[in-house]
Amino acid sequence: MEKVKKHETMDERLNAIRAGVLGSNDGILTVVGVLFSVAAATTNQFAIFIAGLADLVSCALSMASGEYASVSSQSDSEKVAVETEKELLKTDMPGQHRCVRDFYMERGVSEKTASAIADELLQKKPLETVLSVKYDITLGHYMSPWSAAWSSLFSAALGGAFPLLTLLIVSGKYQFVATIAATVVAVALTGFLSAKISNGLVKRAVIRNIIIGLITIAIHFGIGKIF
Repeated sequence: MEKVKKHETMDERLNAIRAGVLGSNDGILTVVGVLFSVAAATTNQFAIFIAGLADLVSCALSMASGEYASVSSQSDSEKVAVETEKELLKTDMPGQHRCVRDFYMERGVSEKTASAIADELLQKKPLETVLSVKYDITLGHYMSPWSAAWSSLFSAALGGAFPLLTLLIVSGKYQFVATIAATVVAVALTGFLSAKISNGLVKRAVIRNIIIGLITIAIHFGIGKIF
């Protein structure tokens, strides 16, 4: 039987964080895009606000549903792998032994030692061992579609609120300048967080996100002017 899940693994926690960062970035860019495209076509502040609010809600729900569907598929695949390996442990133990032995041999362990390791692991924790070796799965720990969905939902809503609230709070000729500045700060923050989480290049991620944010604004403003 599978062990009861007691603590989240690092992968499970990172999955929710990843969904949150992506949701936040999408919320920021889609809302600011709509704000500037509508603002280019009309000066009616209420119309601009309603368009931005509607996009914020739809973006948050879309991101959440997308994350739920995506992570559900991944979780289902992991559960299928568990059932497959359970059956193989009953019908093809020599093959399972070879997989575990080869896994350690590929990491520099001698064949004799690797075989001894495989013998001991398959005797003590057969299912846990083959899942870890073949799929890098921890038994009983599956990616949660709900945690990814909620993380994405709230982050997208929070991210989109940055440019929307700035547009509401600041009035006059500096309204859109302030909105651009808020967008730059917000996307820089998501770039920083995504780089830290993935151990990537922080400076490059921040600059890339800022450039994408400014291009998004320019494109949507241009579309609003054209139509």
